[in-house]
Amino acid sequence: MAEVINTIGRRKTAVARVYMTLGNGEIKVNGRDYKEYFPTGPLQYIVNQAFAVANAEGKWDVKANLDGGGITGQAQALRMACATRVWSSVRNPVSPRPVSASSSASVNTNIIKAGQSLVSKLPECSAALTQRAA
Repeated sequence: MAEVINTIGRRKTAVARVYMTLGNGEIKVNGRDYKEYFPTGPLQYIVNQAFAVANAEGKWDVKANLDGGGITGQAQALRMACATRVWSSVRNPVSPRPVSASSSASVNTNIIKAGQSLVSKLPECSAALTQRAA
């Protein structure tokens, strides 16, 4: 049995809870096919956009629960949820889990002096300019 990976995507007030497995590209939204749920071409394009950009069309089976917002916001929330997982698998194909967003935003603690806040370590622009002028 393939591993099920769940992600979440939000857009405005719409929330998409997505369960993805490797498969043949079947996308189900609230128990229906996504072409039935999103009847217009632009909305279907938005849903498929995450897979098209990552060259992963037809590689993932998606089961999504959408709630809140309008139909456009729901399509965009679904795109965000799918893009989060698909892009992390493209960036790091060995890892079975998505890459943590907080790991890349962490501060290098080796360069911070003990007992000082991060803000106090940054030079002030006015101080730097007066030192150069002198």
